[in-house]
Amino acid sequence: MATAARTEPLSRHALAFVLAGGRGSRLLELTDRRAKPAVYFGGKSRIIDFALSNAVNSGIRRIAVATQYKAHSLIRHLQMGWNFFRPERNESFDILPASQRVSETMWYVGTADAVYQNIDIIETYNTKYIVVLAGDHIYKMDYELMLQQHVDQRADVTVGCLEMPREESSGFGVMHINEDDTIRDFIEKPADPPPMPGKPDKSLASMGIYVFDAKFLFEELKRDAADPNSNHDFGRDIIPHIVRNGRAVAHQFSRSCVRGGPDKQSYWRDVGTVDAYWAANLDLTDVVPELDLYDRSWPIWTYSEITPPAKFVHDTDGRRGEATCSLVSGGCIVSGAQVQRSLLFTGAHLHSYAKLQNAVLLPYVNVARHARLTNVVVDRGVQIPEGLVVGEDPEFDAKRFRTTETGVTLITQPMIDGLNS
Repeated sequence: MATAARTEPLSRHALAFVLAGGRGSRLLELTDRRAKPAVYFGGKSRIIDFALSNAVNSGIRRIAVATQYKAHSLIRHLQMGWNFFRPERNESFDILPASQRVSETMWYVGTADAVYQNIDIIETYNTKYIVVLAGDHIYKMDYELMLQQHVDQRADVTVGCLEMPREESSGFGVMHINEDDTIRDFIEKPADPPPMPGKPDKSLASMGIYVFDAKFLFEELKRDAADPNSNHDFGRDIIPHIVRNGRAVAHQFSRSCVRGGPDKQSYWRDVGTVDAYWAANLDLTDVVPELDLYDRSWPIWTYSEITPPAKFVHDTDGRRGEATCSLVSGGCIVSGAQVQRSLLFTGAHLHSYAKLQNAVLLPYVNVARHARLTNVVVDRGVQIPEGLVVGEDPEFDAKRFRTTETGVTLITQPMIDGLNS
């Protein structure tokens, strides 16, 4: 289909609505005090920063974030790191906690309901398109290209999707498409995901990214809200209804992903388990990581805490402050400790003779002398006691901490406190 000439980007007429209320229970104790989108990632950022940065880098200047589960940490981060939007430039950034605005007995009961309950707020901005985003995935994507396909193909909804190993697709919406990208069938979280034609080991999975014309979306949400049999969810209700009764189109991630170089693969991660979270963070320590955090043409915006530079002190045999194949954030002090293939968030303090390998330390972790930590994720502010050894005896670790089937150990302060009880 021919593309009409455009005088300005479509993103200037779009609002990004980010669904950030997810609990993320598979991250275990990492989400005891924070929602999944607020979980730290990559040394400085939070998971939600990737969807928000994609929106800003794509040219979208109106953003709304719906929060629900244990939202204080997330809201505080958004207030400190995303407060640069200016109304006089036709920009806006709304934080929309579940506040029983429609019913005094209902919070957000589904992803579609989270948008429906805020229609009156969204309508005041008079945007032409709504880009609905999940706030809990790690990727870089230019939403302008998805908006262009939505308009060019005159879709009622355009669904972002990517090829995924079939055995990993049961937690996502899976679709069949025609050669023109029209979605023929959409199944939400099937137990046995259907394969792609010609690719029996792959399925085409939804990324939880949807583009709608605003007026059409509002009509669909009102129709859905009046249906007592609906789950009021995009994947379970809204998208399948449009597939059956309207025009739903698939947008493949490979067309709009932002790569770090011409030979790079498409990068998308659901860091929804402790193993996946640990692996994705440590992947950043590779010489040439698949996710390029150093790409200044597509930066990951976040709250940048004011900290002094990282410091490495002591230089004698056996007591040398050093880090190899690692990322070390501002405010860290590596004092006579050894760090290998690890990622240290802001303000970590490692004392003499400590050794870290394959470790992800969240902000302000303190590691005392002679501690040895291998294959670990350590929650924010944990005080690792002197001489603690983790990662060398899986059976003993499992009695004291949370250990995954692949041998990654999650350490929180209550677990440390329980060592002496």
